Amino acid sequence: MKKEKLFESQAQIFKALGQPTRLQILDLLKEGERCVCEIFPAIQQEQANVSKHLSILKQAGIVDCRKEGLRIIYWIKNREVLNLLKRVSGILKTRLREQQSLIAQM
Repeated sequence: MKKEKLFESQAQIFKALGQPTRLQILDLLKEGERCVCEIFPAIQQEQANVSKHLSILKQAGIVDCRKEGLRIIYWIKNREVLNLLKRVSGILKTRLREQQSLIAQM
């Protein structure tokens, strides 16, 4: 039963990361805190759409926020997620090298 709960929690994080817009948001936030008003134009998305994605990332415990007057400031809550994304990039690079090697053998 405990493992099932762990797997559910892991799946929630991977679901939150499994969307390109959310990855764009994290790429922007890795530089530091940002107001929603800065995020949506930077990734060329509508504010409502960005807010929805930020909410999903927050529910997964990946980002957090605070209110400053009318502004809502977001940041990456657990920077370990950046290490995970680096590892995924490493997997992609390895896969690309393997594909290039196969093509070279043709």
